Amino acid sequence: MTAAEMLERLVGFPTVSRDTNLDLIAFVEAFLDEHGVPHWRVESDDGRKANLLARIGPDLAGGVVLSGHTDVVPVDGQPWSSDPFTLVDKGDGRLYGRGTCDMKGFIACALAEVPRWVALDLEKPIWLALSYDEEVGCIGAPRMIERLMADHPLPAAVIVGEPTLMHPVVAHKGATNLRTTVTGRASHSSQVNQGVSAIHVAAKLVTYIEEVMAELRAEGRVDEAFNVVHSSLHVGKIQGGTAINIMARECTFEWEIRHLPSDRFEELVGRVNARAAELEAEMRDRAPEASIVTEALNETVPALADDNNAEVLALCHALLGERPAGAVAYATEAGQFQRRGLPTVICGPGSIGQAHQPDEYIDIEQLEAGARFMVALGERLRRA
Repeated sequence: MTAAEMLERLVGFPTVSRDTNLDLIAFVEAFLDEHGVPHWRVESDDGRKANLLARIGPDLAGGVVLSGHTDVVPVDGQPWSSDPFTLVDKGDGRLYGRGTCDMKGFIACALAEVPRWVALDLEKPIWLALSYDEEVGCIGAPRMIERLMADHPLPAAVIVGEPTLMHPVVAHKGATNLRTTVTGRASHSSQVNQGVSAIHVAAKLVTYIEEVMAELRAEGRVDEAFNVVHSSLHVGKIQGGTAINIMARECTFEWEIRHLPSDRFEELVGRVNARAAELEAEMRDRAPEASIVTEALNETVPALADDNNAEVLALCHALLGERPAGAVAYATEAGQFQRRGLPTVICGPGSIGQAHQPDEYIDIEQLEAGARFMVALGERLRRA
């Protein structure tokens, strides 16, 4: 089976994060069984989703992990010109379908090479690590990494196959999603001295969240390796109030912090919490029941730092040729592997510019480059 044929099968499974991925996992398990490859499921608490670990080659330390997430983002409301879950070749050098670049293309390249890897006398193992729920906060990977570390010999390197146009990436920002709820006191809008508008207070806090980025730049907290050189804070959703003539009792907004590897999430959210405490005290002077509460919506996805990666980076250069290493603003599971002490880089086919878009596609040339990478990896790890 070629990488394109495998990609066609994978795209056909609508593994949107809100839905199960078990049909895809069962397909991969059956494929691995055909080739005598041992594998292990690592399920979610409710059993609706699963990670999958597989080992090709000897049960020894020092192998290479190829990691990819099986979930994709929704297609709701997007103007697709074809069925998102049917791989389409329009004859323009591209393969269209949800997940083609993010990131079933990488997984397809790896799975298509499994029969040839099995036939090689590998000196070190190649691991496949397929996760669930990356798109909604990198939720599935930690328990998969825990199982890998606890039950199997320690790998030497991890390559996370997010779309990077087959250039190694050595750093990315961390990410945390948050929800802040401001509770004031409702009153008639003509009696502004009687109430406390949660919307007005929330607006002050939202404005401050943006001001934090200016503070960071002024303090020199920047990293020129990133296209957005500072940690970023962004409010994406806000809702509050019941009528135009009622001072709003409640306003809720959802926001995120994407922090540089050199910054700490706790310090950045602490700045916002300190301003929230000041605003809350002002509110309580007029309404003792008022409050501002912020909660994290996900466990912080750790940043990937350009650190302890010389060997895995050298491996990528050996397989791809010398290519400049970069940094990306989006978060991945790579930081989770690195946090457990595993040298990790990101490298995969396709462009992140196509991810999450209607008519998502991967260039056929990129898929072929990913396939060549897998061939070269097998040759690199086989016995001399």
